[in-house]
Amino acid sequence: MQLMALGELHEMGLHVAMDDFGTGYSSLSYLKRFPIDTIKIDRSFVSDIDTSEDDAQIIKTIINMGQTLNRRIVAEGVETKEQLAILQQYECDEIQGYFFCRPKPADELTQFFKTHQSTLAIPA
Repeated sequence: MQLMALGELHEMGLHVAMDDFGTGYSSLSYLKRFPIDTIKIDRSFVSDIDTSEDDAQIIKTIINMGQTLNRRIVAEGVETKEQLAILQQYECDEIQGYFFCRPKPADELTQFFKTHQSTLAIPA
C-alpha cells in the first residue's frame, strides 16, 4: 500500500525525501523499494563530522552512494564552519542547520528573505 501511494505521488511530480537517514527505520532496502528522490542525513552524524573519522566516513559514503543512485543528499544539523567545509568538500547537494539560521516565526520570514536574498545560496 505505501509503495503504491508513494509511486502515485512520484508520478504526479512530487518529490519524496527519506528523513533521518542512518537511524531508526531508514533502511537501505527503502532506497530500492520506494521512489525516494532525496536522502536527508541525520544530524547525529553531522554533529561530529569534524571530530569523528567514523562519522566523516559514514557521511562521505552516504553522499557517494546517494549520488550514484541519482538521489539528492541533504545534510541536517550543520552548526559550524568546519562542518560546512567538510560537507562542501564531500560535494553534498544541500546543507541545512543553525549555521545558516535558527527557526523563525512565520511573520518574520518575509523580512528575513528580503534581507538575506543574496546570501541564502552558498556557492559550491
